[in-house]
Amino acid sequence: MVIHSPLEVAREAVRAAETVIRRHYRSHLAVDFKADHTPVTLADHEAEQVIKDIIHHAFPDHGFYGEESGYDQVDAEYLWLVDPIDGTKSFVRHYPFFSTQIALLHHGEIILGVSNAPLFEELAWAERGKGAWLNGQPLRVSPIHELTQAVLSFGNIKSLVSDHTAGFARLVAACDRVRGYGDFYHSHRLADGSLDVVVESEVSILDVAALSLIIQEAGGQVTDLNGQSLNLNSRSFLATNGHLHTAVADCLFER
Repeated sequence: MVIHSPLEVAREAVRAAETVIRRHYRSHLAVDFKADHTPVTLADHEAEQVIKDIIHHAFPDHGFYGEESGYDQVDAEYLWLVDPIDGTKSFVRHYPFFSTQIALLHHGEIILGVSNAPLFEELAWAERGKGAWLNGQPLRVSPIHELTQAVLSFGNIKSLVSDHTAGFARLVAACDRVRGYGDFYHSHRLADGSLDVVVESEVSILDVAALSLIIQEAGGQVTDLNGQSLNLNSRSFLATNGHLHTAVADCLFER
């Protein structure tokens, strides 16, 4: 009997999904819209199915929660979280800021995260307690301790400004540089030390679970915008190099 490691299976799954994604990219697929008005394509469905097939073949007793197919055995000891194309809006508009996100939970704790960005050729992964890696190289967050020296990146500024107007303005004013990379890209850059703070709102746990572990295993800190640990219902994301987490929260909430 072949014994599969979760990391090997997750990496096989994202590579299989990448083959599907590359085949469909720029093919002018029909775009449908889900109940929440977000787009979905045949590529999303096909990529998720190949991921699900690979995971269930290796671990038939594990649960699965996919962006497109929903829950399967959600009460299982192990639960896989999958977003086959995080950034479908980017995918259908033909710009490369999209990725495949796979995380594994054990009794609710994230123990594995894999993030693959096909057009950037960036494959990042982490296992709890074993560090974080990007294309085989170890990841480490920056040593920056002062917001005045920090680079901030944000996602979905519309909701950030709407929900945290004064706090977000204070944070922007406090930081040295501000960019809006969004999605996987700024989380990869936080983990490799290129920037220092990431703020996201209106996200799904499927978007950020894998990235959160990659950042933590690179030495960073991750919570939601209320300072709580991430869970299946989380809708926001605050990640820093760890040194700046309290200062960022103080800006956002004027503490």
